[in-house]
Amino acid sequence: EKMSLPNPGPTLAQLLPAARSGDAVAMEQLLRLTRPDIRRYALRHCAATTATDDVVQEAMIIVYRRVGALREVAAFGGWVVRIVQRLCMRPMLAWLKGEPLAQVEDNLAWSHRPDHELRHDLALAIDSLPPLYREALLLRDFEELTIEEMSERLGVTREAAKSRLHRARALVREYLAPTEQHPKK
Repeated sequence: EKMSLPNPGPTLAQLLPAARSGDAVAMEQLLRLTRPDIRRYALRHCAATTATDDVVQEAMIIVYRRVGALREVAAFGGWVVRIVQRLCMRPMLAWLKGEPLAQVEDNLAWSHRPDHELRHDLALAIDSLPPLYREALLLRDFEELTIEEMSERLGVTREAAKSRLHRARALVREYLAPTEQHPKK
């Protein structure tokens, strides 16, 4: 008599298309299957001061709401990692949008990676931008708006939005350039 192994359940490759098309059962199984990975990503990318459980919950809500818009099924893992990374960056984003620097200095542990100084420098570079460039950069690179959505939010043409974004990125690169000609604030 053959011994049957327990059915491990559907795979991610089987669940994703069904969840993307609106199958509620597949979506529930997909979320259950990916929750441990999301938690592991949050533990790796978030600071000790960030509530990991909140990040996991918010990431799962985003996956639930936006999985239908995912263009490539093969991109799912990377997409989930980026969601978690962005959620972990919220304390820094709050500062970039106007909270005092002292709060960020208290929260520099938001990244447990050794390159936290680079992240701090990046925040200072973004903060050094004139408001119209800073807003364009934040809308595109942190809120992930399309150029069209960004131009609509800024109340400018598509070309003007692209120009602001290009200039903002150039100014950030210039600020971060390893030269002694441009001392940092």
